[in-house]
Amino acid sequence: MSSLQASPYILKLNSPDARLELVGGKGASLARLAVAGLPVPPGFQITTYAYRRFVSANCLAEAILSAAAQARADDPATLDRASAQIQSLFAQSTLPDDIAALIRQSYAELGAGDPSVAVRSSATAEDLPGMSFAGQLETYLNVRGSDDVLAAVKRCWGSLWTARALGYRARQGMRPEDLSIAVVVQQLVPADVAGVLFTANPVTGARDQMTINAAWGLGEAIVGGQVTPDTIIVDKQTGAIESLHVADKDVMTVRLPEGTREEPVPAEKRRQAALPPAQAAELVRLGLEIEQLYGQPMDIEWAMCDKRIFILQARPITTLPEPPPTLEWKLPRAGGRYARSSVIELLPDPLSPLFATLALPLWNETLGLRCNRWDSGAC
Repeated sequence: MSSLQASPYILKLNSPDARLELVGGKGASLARLAVAGLPVPPGFQITTYAYRRFVSANCLAEAILSAAAQARADDPATLDRASAQIQSLFAQSTLPDDIAALIRQSYAELGAGDPSVAVRSSATAEDLPGMSFAGQLETYLNVRGSDDVLAAVKRCWGSLWTARALGYRARQGMRPEDLSIAVVVQQLVPADVAGVLFTANPVTGARDQMTINAAWGLGEAIVGGQVTPDTIIVDKQTGAIESLHVADKDVMTVRLPEGTREEPVPAEKRRQAALPPAQAAELVRLGLEIEQLYGQPMDIEWAMCDKRIFILQARPITTLPEPPPTLEWKLPRAGGRYARSSVIELLPDPLSPLFATLALPLWNETLGLRCNRWDSGAC
């Protein structure tokens, strides 16, 4: 019996049943990584079936669609108003008892003593090759205790209907009734350093380079743009570091007994490189493996704890520029002598049509005869 048959509402993170329509883009990608044996923190997924059951049990579908229909991408007030109506509906609704019990049980299986987890939204239109959806939905870090996990799950479901998400989908022409959402619950990596790895250069488009961004603490400060991270450019084939820019990293995201907050980076660490060379090399190796798994350049979120690298997310790079053009000209005949010249180099003024008609053929013929004599050694 598969895990899906055992429960339509909960899947292990490494379940082969974790398809896009069940666990969303982020969840499907994490499952793919976990099944491939990559270092993904353990956890479980709350499927889109659970979300739909929650909506159905509380009779929310008609009210959600009615509110969403009033939102217009070019009118922030309508987005805020629609979101407020839907969020109020979610706050007043309760999880069905059987789903709540399954979530409590799955959370307890992650470890004794209320382990810290990340509760992460995963929409069915998220992390797709042509549409990243990045930053539109909510993630809650350092959640502890089953009651708080249940509350975070409801907030993740509600984040499908924030003003930001409503506006994004309206600009993309996505219909509200076509969407659903799952939730990923994972053990939290108490990161010393975290960041993003691009398996191609996102600035130049060069496919033979990787770019690593790294900063102290959890990765939220980088993802949220609160800190300028270190930037490392690495040759993809050799692993050699081509350039290293150590940024003045003034803030980092740290864990509290519950939740997280931004704190100043200690003065002695602000201008210190966050990622050691050995871990940079390990990231390059993992990046190559992930790119081969997906068959395309990838945007990868990672975290390091006690010098061990964990993969938190991987999605296709959706805005990669075309690589710079390269021109390779092979000699028609090895050992030959060649010259390059152009009329424009000798006659910089505009050429008349009469010159182009009468003189250019003679010019080319004479140049050809001259080159043939030169190549034969006659001159």
